Amino acid sequence: MNDEKKLAELTTEQTEFKREIGVFGGVSIIGGIMIGSGIFYLGSYVLQRTGMNSGLALICWIVAGVISLFAGLCYAELGCAMPKAGGRLVYLNEAYHPVFGFMAGFTDWLVGGPGSIAAVSIAMMTVLKPFVGLSDTGVKIAAVILIVGATLYNLIGVKVASVIQDISLVAKLVPILIILVAALVAGKASPDLSLGSASTYAAENHTSIIGMMAIAIVAALWAYEGWSNLNTVTEEIKNPKRNLPLAIIIGIGGVTVLYTLFNFAIMKVLPHETIVNMINNEDLYLGTAVAKQVLGSAGAVVVSVGMILAMFGSMNGMILAQPRMYYAMAEEGHFFKSFAKLHPKYRIPTVPIIVQGVLSCVLALLRNLDQLTNLVVLSVMLFNVLVIIAVPILRRKYPDIERPYKVWFYPVSVVVVAAIFVGLFIQGAMEDPVNGFAGFAVPAVGAVVYYIFDRKIKKEAKGNE
Repeated sequence: MNDEKKLAELTTEQTEFKREIGVFGGVSIIGGIMIGSGIFYLGSYVLQRTGMNSGLALICWIVAGVISLFAGLCYAELGCAMPKAGGRLVYLNEAYHPVFGFMAGFTDWLVGGPGSIAAVSIAMMTVLKPFVGLSDTGVKIAAVILIVGATLYNLIGVKVASVIQDISLVAKLVPILIILVAALVAGKASPDLSLGSASTYAAENHTSIIGMMAIAIVAALWAYEGWSNLNTVTEEIKNPKRNLPLAIIIGIGGVTVLYTLFNFAIMKVLPHETIVNMINNEDLYLGTAVAKQVLGSAGAVVVSVGMILAMFGSMNGMILAQPRMYYAMAEEGHFFKSFAKLHPKYRIPTVPIIVQGVLSCVLALLRNLDQLTNLVVLSVMLFNVLVIIAVPILRRKYPDIERPYKVWFYPVSVVVVAAIFVGLFIQGAMEDPVNGFAGFAVPAVGAVVYYIFDRKIKKEAKGNE
């Protein structure tokens, strides 16, 4: 394929998909995936790692949001320049070599997408466990039933799945906002936002405030995971060159404000001593305690409803977005041909959605929640680094390509965000070497699969000659 033809295919907005996702739909996908149950407990980890300093904890929430935003803006630049389904698979192919894109897609196909869906479905059923009397085995069976049901309605078109995503985002924000507003209004505590105690803690533990912030930001970043998923459905977004960056900015920016305010609200309701005692006693659900205090007995119900809706929206968003990457892998030629076929009526990649559902069910039955979470995060993190670095590479490779949107504060923002994610992977791999090894092993298997398909393609091409 000559360069002009290839460039035309990369930049065209013509597609076989139906463009039915607007700005709000894009925000719903990002926010729906990002806002999960973590909003109710991850604040405890951030506080622990900042020496229980409220001011430094809030700064870490904001910094983690800014890091996520700039990473998302890198994806926005690439998605606007090359508005193709598949997201990072397309960008890795063009910046490096098709084997890198395939390894990313293969990792998402085998563990990233299904593992995330399985983890969220198990977490959702775990919240329901005390209300319906589920056993541990019952949680797994119920998770499988949930995955099957969500997969089925995603098979009848992106419009239905997108509408459900919009509704679930609004529905889960309602209880969260009720708790947030009630806490801000009713809270009588006056949190100390000075950094004095953080300096004392750092000196006593032979570290620095920067070092404390680094590990606290790592904890906060788990709550922001999911911002990269919108790019996989770029071909189904209306006017992607405008709406893609807009949805990313609104989505990640809005979540950053929500997380920061929610954690500040906790500090306004619960006295600092109470927060410290809860965390020291491993009672990490500070959001639940706040809801009970400001809303009484109804607080527990509101929190449970909020958590269930949050996780459902996250799961639905992943089922909607991920199969588009597997479709792109097959369309490129190095995966099963059936994955590249769109349903004649609904124009969605039917086979990838079904296979993803099957793999999700298998992982839900075989792994526990903690194992799934670590496996997913570490297995996809390095590819996000490669995509961020792809921004300067593709600017040099395609200097004349139209870029309706460009990442802010380039190139400093790109270098800093890439370095942060490398550090995040190293720390995670040191804490969990088994899944850290999987972060390298699964992509390596993907490379082998790629070259098997590549050999087959070359052999067929030679036979046709």
